[in-house]
This record gives sequence, C-alpha cells and structure tokens, in this order.
Amino acid sequence: MNLENRVIIVTGAASGVGRESVKLLLEAGARVMACDIDETGLRSLEEECRDTSAHLRTKVVDVSKAEAVKELIDSTLETFGTLNGMFNNAGIRDGTHFDSLDPDLYHEHLDTNQHSVFYGMHYAARAMQRLGVEGTIVNTASIRSYFGAQKSFRYSAAKAAVVSMTKSGADALAKDNIRVVGVAPAFIDTGLLESVPEERRERLKGRHLRGKLLEAEEVARVVRFLFSDESVAINGATILADDGYLAVR
Repeated sequence: MNLENRVIIVTGAASGVGRESVKLLLEAGARVMACDIDETGLRSLEEECRDTSAHLRTKVVDVSKAEAVKELIDSTLETFGTLNGMFNNAGIRDGTHFDSLDPDLYHEHLDTNQHSVFYGMHYAARAMQRLGVEGTIVNTASIRSYFGAQKSFRYSAAKAAVVSMTKSGADALAKDNIRVVGVAPAFIDTGLLESVPEERRERLKGRHLRGKLLEAEEVARVVRFLFSDESVAINGATILADDGYLAVR
C-alpha cells in the first residue's frame, strides 16, 4: 500500500490506534505529524520509529482547543509544505453514570471527543482547499455511536455526532476532491481497559466473533486502507472495525 510522500496528521498519536496508525503510515511511505497531549508517549513513539524518523515529526497539542488545532495545521504546512490527510483520532473515555453528570462534565468530554473532530475537519479542509490538493479526512467514531448506555452517555453522544459530521463533511467537501470517512472500532485491548474487572473483560471478549478484544494494530490497518487510493469508492461512510460486535448484538 503506497502512501509515498503524502503528509498526514494523526491526533491521539501517543497510544492505541493512533500510535499504531503512525507506524503503519510511515511504513507505507507517508510523512507524518503525530500529535498528542502526552509528551512522554510521543517521545516513546519517536524512539520506536527511529528507522523512519526522517519522515516523522511530533507535537504536543491539546486538540480540545480550536486555536491549538489551527496552529497544528499551520506548523505541519511549515514543516512539510503540504497536507494530504487528517486523522481525527484523539479521544477520552470514562464510565461516568448519567446521574453523576453536570453541564461542566458533559461539555468537558465533548470538547475532546466531538469538537476536536470539527476543528480538525475545518482547519485541515481549509488548508487542502488553499493548496488545491485531493485529501482524505478520517474520523474515529465507535460502536458506541450506534447504541447508548447509562455509563457512556456523553461518550456515545459525541461519537454519534462524529458519524453524522462525517456524512455532512463528505457532502460539503466532495466538490474539493476531499473525502471524509470514519472508522468505528469495538473494544480494543489497550490501557483504557486495564481498570475493567476481569469478569467484564471476558464478557466483552465474548461479544466479538473471534472471542477476543481487538488489537490496536488491527484497527490501524483499516485506517491505513482508508487513506490509500484503494478506498476511493468509500466516502461519507463510517466503517465498522468491530469483529462483528454489532452484527450479533
């Protein structure tokens, strides 16, 4: 899969799907601006990618702030001279019960999980339009985009919005040859699930058709495909990378 010389920004790059996507995109020849709020994780990523470090830059960014995302785009253009792809992947999860939410907690979550996706779409698309390049924007949604739970009220709300924004963004940007697509993973075996009791982990495994949690790299392979020319027929859609979780729910 050839992504030679394409410039792609990855948010939430210090861990999980973002980290694995950076590695796969670099292997495919892309030049990557990897950003995260976790500076230690970014330094570790740089060390892990020593063999492709000439094509990697990292930047500490709080994507919940519109001005920070704008500066990220500007910095990427200054560094690489163009922009071909934007992976709006950064997000946070928690198990806050609906009864424990107040407006401040609700909006704090949406700033990262929903509004940052808009910021990334907005500023990346403006840059691509100015440059006159064909581009691809990939947004991370979730299986929680499609069903709710009392302990994921704000997460599900934000991720459902990401699916809708992907559809509307694709319609708005098609005239500029910019594709907007999404990826919706099920439960991934990352640090986010370390605090989940073993009994619940086993239940979650059983809801995936292979009987195990997803690996971050498995989802990252889908992301790499969505940035490639092999996926040009996909636009406005959010691809389920859930090992059949929703098919049999």
